[in-house]
Amino acid sequence: MQSATHIDGIRHAPANRTVNVVRADTVKADSLSQSMHLMGATMAFPRNTEIFGESEPADYLYKVVSGSVRTYKILSDGRRQVGGFYLPGDIFGLEFADAHTLSAEAITDSKVLVVKRSGLNALAGRDASVAQQLFALTGRELRRVQDRILLLIKCARERVASFLLEMAERASSNIIELPMSRQDIADYLGLSLETVSRTLTLLETAAAIEVSTSRRIVLRNCAALRACQV
Repeated sequence: MQSATHIDGIRHAPANRTVNVVRADTVKADSLSQSMHLMGATMAFPRNTEIFGESEPADYLYKVVSGSVRTYKILSDGRRQVGGFYLPGDIFGLEFADAHTLSAEAITDSKVLVVKRSGLNALAGRDASVAQQLFALTGRELRRVQDRILLLIKCARERVASFLLEMAERASSNIIELPMSRQDIADYLGLSLETVSRTLTLLETAAAIEVSTSRRIVLRNCAALRACQV
């Protein structure tokens, strides 16, 4: 894992990082996304570079512009538990406390929009549309956590099938280009690397999927995958 350049120094960002900051009191946006782009700074994070660390102050909210991001926690026994994957357009770093409960790092070379949390909260106090969208974002994040808790009590076949269907839904396509590695998937699903690989082979043998490459999977029979979730 590479060392991180943290967000505390947005005002000292290197020249090779694009920074576009607008004072919050000039924002006249009617949506959360527009507001973030007006108020935020776009920063580049090379592959495997930390974006923020566990227990660090949750002073910023983040949006993936390009690339992909994973959140994770290192457990007391040294194992890594991946908390989520974030793709272009996804917002992450939302916390219910003042510190981050997970770390985040770029899976691939990524550009991330970074916005001061206090600025967004202040804007939400003046703009009902932004407040509503922040509330909806909080609800979606809570739902994601609840769904993942339910996922982790399922068998390996159910977990892998659910993951593939989720990624297909997010891509709006039955052809999935996965930015994450098999180990990332295993750490997300709470399975071993060998179990994930074996389960993908079983699903391919059953003609539910086609594994074109290690990162490209075609869903051939979504109904069969959904049946695995029952």
